[in-house]
Amino acid sequence: MAADNDEYIYDEVTGEWRPASEVAASAGNEMVVRDASGNVLADGDSITVIKDLKVKGAGQTLKQGTVIRSIRLTDNPEEIDCRHDGIKGLVLRTEFVRKR
Repeated sequence: MAADNDEYIYDEVTGEWRPASEVAASAGNEMVVRDASGNVLADGDSITVIKDLKVKGAGQTLKQGTVIRSIRLTDNPEEIDCRHDGIKGLVLRTEFVRKR
């Protein structure tokens, strides 16, 4: 139970006002993945590549503006897993993508 003098913060996940100490304690458990613009990414989102990227081992280049659908998050908050035109196991850095 929270102390009476504790500040309350609106938790967007639960939709409730919760004590700041509880929100801070639970925030460490969740990994937040953000794109180059700071938007939160989730499994299944579509992204756009914001810079031409050479794909190592595939001999292809992903051009700026390429749309990739149905991404998957990895254990690393700076990387996402995706597929594009037969390139399986494609891992992109979040600094080079923007949520669509």
